[in-house]
Amino acid sequence: MKTAEQLKQIRKSRQRYKVMSVSKGKHRLVIHRTNNHMSAQILSKDGTTTVAQASTLTKEFKETRKRGNNKEAAEAIGRLIAMKAVAQQITEVVFDRSGFLYHGKVKALAESARDNGLKF
Repeated sequence: MKTAEQLKQIRKSRQRYKVMSVSKGKHRLVIHRTNNHMSAQILSKDGTTTVAQASTLTKEFKETRKRGNNKEAAEAIGRLIAMKAVAQQITEVVFDRSGFLYHGKVKALAESARDNGLKF
């Protein structure tokens, strides 16, 4: 019987393989979620540099919100990352959810980013 952590690693590697095979020539929107915070970053086409990032730990987020572990915070992070990407003329990305299930906060971040100009 596999533990929850082993199952998450299997999901993560399977999903990362699919993303990497599709993301040739596209930027990648990578998210990370914990119990208390959420972050998103857009990686360059070759995956070596961070083009834009937004997190619940940044100053611009803390000025507007206090908590970083709910759906409203995830929507705000999606809106921030989309605005930063559009400002750098990045409109098409590949969504890398890093093994997290597309549900709840992850879904809220993705839909908010789509509503604010990113296509994936």
